[in-house]
Amino acid sequence: MAAHSGSRKVIYAALAGNFLIAVTKFIAAAWTGSSAMLSEGVHSLVDTGNGALLLYGLNRAARPPDLTHPFGHGRELYFWSFIVALLVFAIGAGASLYEGVTHVITPHPATNLTANYFVLGLSALFEGYSWGVALKEFKVAKGSLSYFAAVRQSKDPSVFTVLFEDTAALLGLLIAFIGITAAAYFERPELDGVASILIGVILAATAMLLARESKALLIGEAALPHVQEEIRAAVEGDPDVERVNGMTTVHLGPDQIVVALSLEFKDDRSTGDIEDCVERIEARLKKRRSDIVSIFVKPQTSAAWRERRAKLVE
Repeated sequence: MAAHSGSRKVIYAALAGNFLIAVTKFIAAAWTGSSAMLSEGVHSLVDTGNGALLLYGLNRAARPPDLTHPFGHGRELYFWSFIVALLVFAIGAGASLYEGVTHVITPHPATNLTANYFVLGLSALFEGYSWGVALKEFKVAKGSLSYFAAVRQSKDPSVFTVLFEDTAALLGLLIAFIGITAAAYFERPELDGVASILIGVILAATAMLLARESKALLIGEAALPHVQEEIRAAVEGDPDVERVNGMTTVHLGPDQIVVALSLEFKDDRSTGDIEDCVERIEARLKKRRSDIVSIFVKPQTSAAWRERRAKLVE
């Protein structure tokens, strides 16, 4: 739940900033006729809607299990994160590319550069604040991992989605500033359209990266290696367990892990001893890790486990 609290803080900051920025950019685009500014307005509007979808996904994912969803609704967050990636690509990148190409084909000079610069500066302040909040939360979550490794291993897409979007937004603002300035300095209004195309390319790249990570989570990712080692150590320490043959884990949500264990129990243990052992293991694991929602234990000899693994490899 702590992770979700941090996620909501990041999303609320992004929502407020993106909404104010979108309104400001659209007013400036209508006033000055800048193609890059219009693309940036669409970008901020899409980011605002994406933030709302992520909040919706967090709320849906927090619902308790029911008869039709016995493991809960954790993957709702992954689904809506994937939808966000599609929207960034289809609407954000698509609109920017269309506007840019149109402006290159039929260029017209922007007016009142001072207004454009004022809006870009104000937008940079809002986006910078939102980006800082997202980066701070992401640093807490990533620990000693590199940024790339942290994104690949993260089980909570809401934080890195906002971080990616805000990073793309800051790059877009820089490109819009360069495009507007170059168009005015060289008296080549089509350079404004080129800036819109570059913004669209950045959004498309961001969307593809988000879609890739969201898809991996949506189809099911195993728990992190250190979590699996913690589970294995807790189980191997039980006096009735001879060995842990194998373990399968899958994330249903950022804070929801299902664990399946293949255990070989000591030969002299009775059925009652094994039942007591399974109950101890479940209690021990859930006490150590609150994110473990279900545990399945299959008594199995090592030979049977190896035979099953061999068939899977084939």
